Amino acid sequence: MDRQRRSQLAHADHPIAAPLADESVARLLDRAVADEADRALDLGCGGGAWLRRLLVRNPSMRAEGVDIHAAALEQAREGAEEDGVADRLVLHEMDAAAFASAHRFDVVLSVGAAHAFGGLLPTLTAARELLAPGGHFVVGDGFWEREPDAAALSSLGATWDDYADLPTTVDRVVAEGWTPVYGHVSTAGEWDDYEWSWTGSLSRWALDHREEPDALDTYKAAAEHRSEWLTGYRGTLGFVTLVLRRSP
Repeated sequence: MDRQRRSQLAHADHPIAAPLADESVARLLDRAVADEADRALDLGCGGGAWLRRLLVRNPSMRAEGVDIHAAALEQAREGAEEDGVADRLVLHEMDAAAFASAHRFDVVLSVGAAHAFGGLLPTLTAARELLAPGGHFVVGDGFWEREPDAAALSSLGATWDDYADLPTTVDRVVAEGWTPVYGHVSTAGEWDDYEWSWTGSLSRWALDHREEPDALDTYKAAAEHRSEWLTGYRGTLGFVTLVLRRSP
């Protein structure tokens, strides 16, 4: 099974592909959308969960999403149709890091997609070129809740300098010319719900589709991920979502 198909199955019960509860997503969107905002962009939109919620909550807004995976964009398109917002959503199948537009956007989002740009700081650089004056950038990325040990690094396939602690992460963002106007640190409960949903959705699919050629491998992948989380990075890897504006 290809990685994108597996990701779709894993997020069936948790369409926000990050450790954020629905109420946290709603609060972040409320803080990011000013009264006069009318255009939004999601860099690395996946199945379009953020944009669909934004468009439902803000009937006058239009949005664009960018992702490299055709299947994810088709999921976004179908979901937008179901929500009645497809006429206000444009989707681009391409590398988010290569996206350019003549328009500037009042809200730019990139949550859990920093890998597409090569890290958090390059993500900030990409957003700077696309954000309208006075606009808000919503960015979410990992940080170290505590010093990672060998088990955590191994389970994540990471190195110590892939992330920093929370104060250093925010300091780096500020040093790049951004001001946090709101932020949310995912709670242990949000992380647990995300991981149990991720591994549970995959496991359930494998158990319900035993005749599928990929069923056993999918079942093993879910079990391996669950073990890596529980014995590796649980309580070590954090996730912060920041609502940013350009500093003066």
